[in-house]
Amino acid sequence: MRPPTLTPRNLRAFKAVTAIALTLPGVEATTRYDGSPVLRVHGVFLAAPARYQSAEPNTLVVRCEFNDRELLIADAPDIYYVTDDYERYPVVLARLGSIGREALRDLLSVSWRLTVAKTRQGRERDGRGRRPLDLAPSSARR
Repeated sequence: MRPPTLTPRNLRAFKAVTAIALTLPGVEATTRYDGSPVLRVHGVFLAAPARYQSAEPNTLVVRCEFNDRELLIADAPDIYYVTDDYERYPVVLARLGSIGREALRDLLSVSWRLTVAKTRQGRERDGRGRRPLDLAPSSARR
């Protein structure tokens, strides 16, 4: 594993991403094992600052299907890209300095839908009879 590219600028930009993501149901801002920030839905990866040196500073990693990733990169290569370190994973890299707020909100919403689908699949497979996902916004659960 290569050293992370978490710069102070990247972490500041990620705070804006976090503010948008936390408006989506079930999203939680937490940290990885190494202390770097990550957004999750019920413990499953949603988005995080890029950590590999192959990614440009101020880059976001977001869950994305492979076909959609290719379309995003073809449509807006100045915003979206992928490096060898991330190519085998269903994610896309987004340059936070180039993406607009609405496009970022849309990207996070798509990632959220994929993440929720993954959490449901995991719960259906585990056979433990866990209760269904509580997708109400955290403010509604208080």
